[in-house]
Amino acid sequence: MKPQSRRYRYGTAWAGLLLLTSTLLAEAAGSRLWGSGGVTNVNGAAGGGITTWAVLNGYASTDEASVNLATATARVDDFDLQTVSVGFNWANRLAVTVAYNRLKVKPLAADIRQQTLGLKLRLAGEALYDRFGQYSIGLQYTHNADFGIPALLGARDNHGVDVYFAASKVFLAAIADRNVIVNATARATRANQLGLLGFGSAHDNRYELVGEFGVGLFLDRRWLVGAEYRQKPDKLDTVAEDDWKTLYLVYVPTRELALTLAYVDLGQVAGFDNQNGYFLSLQTGF
Repeated sequence: MKPQSRRYRYGTAWAGLLLLTSTLLAEAAGSRLWGSGGVTNVNGAAGGGITTWAVLNGYASTDEASVNLATATARVDDFDLQTVSVGFNWANRLAVTVAYNRLKVKPLAADIRQQTLGLKLRLAGEALYDRFGQYSIGLQYTHNADFGIPALLGARDNHGVDVYFAASKVFLAAIADRNVIVNATARATRANQLGLLGFGSAHDNRYELVGEFGVGLFLDRRWLVGAEYRQKPDKLDTVAEDDWKTLYLVYVPTRELALTLAYVDLGQVAGFDNQNGYFLSLQTGF
């Protein structure tokens, strides 16, 4: 039930200024191919809008580094989710990401805030050039800063750690001479709605293995269309948690900028049915 904090307003303003400045002034950093870093998902990691891919943020290759900034909004019937994130890619080997989420629960006029720190390590391969694609492991630590509503719904903890293994592969000229990217991720998690409703419950605090899947078709080097499916754990006794689905369109006008628009179907969230709407994000890098 807390009002929007001054810190959040200032943080959002600074993020917007950084996005604008880097878009206008930055030259492309890194030598990887156009669009090969994916976009930034709701946890701050490189992937689609709701899934995590094996690729790392930005275009940094060996002996290079890059920084990504992103802001996103997801709006469905009863909820608005705002995300601001930053990601650092070192030598296309290690990515460090920080994301801030603010969920507005419209029927209750309440906000739920959380922060996520992520690490992703590329184990082997390269999504475009290697026959068997690219493989990465990662972890995400999330802290929920507004635990009142999650506690009422039966969540056990206000923080938790996810561990995942991701695989990505680009198939060249796979459909009508156009490239296709395929992604699959296995995630061990206790998070209820990404942690926005806390972690675990009194009756089920075990880790659960869930999958994330995505496929995208490159219409050309600037346009990507695709779909995602993310399995969700269902640990709270009081409310159900459904799997998430999206249909997305990504536009990459320059190497420094990417825009994503998606239709999202979140199913039931915190007892509210049929949560459908859109996801919109802006990403820049240097």
